[in-house]
Amino acid sequence: MALTVQDLRARKGGEPITMLTAYDAPTAELIDEGGVDVILVGDSMGNVVLGYDSTLPVTVDEVASRTAAVARGVEEALVVADMPFLSYGTDRQTSIENAGRMLKEARADAIKLESGEHTVELTERLHQLGIPVMAHLGLTPQRINELGGYTQQGADPEAAQEIVDLARAHEEAGAFSLVLEHVPANLAATITEELEIPTIGIGAGPETDGQVLVFNDVVGLGEWSPPFAEQFGDVRAEMESAIDGYVDAVSDEEFPAEEHSRYADELDDLY
Repeated sequence: MALTVQDLRARKGGEPITMLTAYDAPTAELIDEGGVDVILVGDSMGNVVLGYDSTLPVTVDEVASRTAAVARGVEEALVVADMPFLSYGTDRQTSIENAGRMLKEARADAIKLESGEHTVELTERLHQLGIPVMAHLGLTPQRINELGGYTQQGADPEAAQEIVDLARAHEEAGAFSLVLEHVPANLAATITEELEIPTIGIGAGPETDGQVLVFNDVVGLGEWSPPFAEQFGDVRAEMESAIDGYVDAVSDEEFPAEEHSRYADELDDLY
């Protein structure tokens, strides 16, 4: 049975929640079959699959297309669409229409917002309309030009208190869960203890209610991973080996071999 938003909320303080990103149907199918609870169609697609140097150029159309592909490959995991830069927050009507599109057209179960003071009222309105919201605090990569780098957030008392206050505000507004990215582990633990909704950490220590990582980092597909990630495989090396093997086989005229070829006897008279 497919996981629901209410199922995820009920996991607060219980079995750890697992979440991975995916951007296509085959990957989503593998992740789903592996028993991962939540699949995030992250705007990280900009860096890891679309060739951009940040998440900022990612469009609503790109997220919608990738979300629909992921949804087609999933049977049980909760599918969450990441709202890209400037797809929300400019005006309420556009924000609602873009978020609603992810559920209506792309078949997402929920959306994620990189959150701040400007998303509290929007979260409440989306919740009222039946669009489940996963909030996201701490390091929010869409604000990279303002932050000046992918640095840890909430490391001083004032900044930490601001994150705590925003976490409470988004819970009260109706968010069903909260991603905490690249914050001190003790801050994440405090927020996790105070909130009634589950927290999902990335670079936020072990005391959140769950963990999320970018798929490419987990399987070792990229050349670089952030220091708070862990590579559980080396898919890049396997792919390089397979590509080299293909090039060598074709160059040496070993592929295609006889077993890869089919002939039609009735065409013999043509030669």
